[in-house]
Amino acid sequence: MKKVSVERAVGMVLGHDVTKIVPGAFKGPGFKKGHVIREEDIAELLKLGKEHIYVMELRKGELHEDEAARRLSRAFSGPGLDVSGPSEGKMRLTAQYTGLLSIDVKQLERINALRGIALSTLHDRTPVDKGQVVAATRVIPLTISEQKILKVESLCAKGAGKIVSVVPYQQKDVGVLVTGNEIYRGRIKDRFDDYVGVKVVRYGSRIIKKIVAPDDAGFIARSLMDLVRAGSNLILVTAGLSVDPDDVTLQGVRKTGARVVSYGSPVMPGSMFLLAHLDRIPVLGLPACVFYHPTTVFDLVFPLVLADQTVTRKDIARLGHGGLCLDCGECRYPICHFGKN
Repeated sequence: MKKVSVERAVGMVLGHDVTKIVPGAFKGPGFKKGHVIREEDIAELLKLGKEHIYVMELRKGELHEDEAARRLSRAFSGPGLDVSGPSEGKMRLTAQYTGLLSIDVKQLERINALRGIALSTLHDRTPVDKGQVVAATRVIPLTISEQKILKVESLCAKGAGKIVSVVPYQQKDVGVLVTGNEIYRGRIKDRFDDYVGVKVVRYGSRIIKKIVAPDDAGFIARSLMDLVRAGSNLILVTAGLSVDPDDVTLQGVRKTGARVVSYGSPVMPGSMFLLAHLDRIPVLGLPACVFYHPTTVFDLVFPLVLADQTVTRKDIARLGHGGLCLDCGECRYPICHFGKN
């Protein structure tokens, strides 16, 4: 690199982006790499705090930050990602479709421990939308040894998969069982569609059958089998999961012969959550909190099931770290700590 004062740089080619910051309004390149410096640029460069610029004279075996970032982004990116940039030396990784973000956290830590390399991501298992930026990468210096980039590429090639990817949601045929004498006997209105059904549709699945059952374990068991025969490949059961003597949903699930993975979770709201499997069909038992909290344990587990992730008792236990909802006045999930562990 050749360092040149801006007053002597007229006619020279800028070897790097020059960042411009307008507090509260803008941050981005004021001048882009490759720009030919003009006489009228000198005053603006000085305002940006640049009394010198670099003219690139790369030695053999060196890479400019832009080329290094391009190669890193290719090494890190798995299925479901678009790559854009570089801008200010940074490449962005963007979701090609709605799905579940998958991060190899151990590999991510290993890469970021290498000096001069930076890979920033959202949390593993975050639900993401199409077009959402999920990660960004760059090198810290303006130039870097190609050997270091080759080492990163080799590490990524040896791994079980790419460090960053997006797993698409699978469309599910959802069977719904709403329990409760008060709903079955018409004393109160069933509000499943208003609170949970809208989320099912939002994630791209559909409800194929809904049954309302009283607080009767035998009735509940028979209804669950009816949902299986109707072709459900995912079953949602609401309420009847507390310790009250009239709440017999858990008993009804067990009567079907379903394997209970977990009853109870370290997530609040959602501590009375039930996860079971009936003939390999996931059964999610949703406590009453889903009808008055905008975000609950359901929002943490449902995307995992839609992405065909195997959810174990250990996975449920891990949700306790970050599993306390703060009931913010305006819920912005998943842009918050909830469920991030």
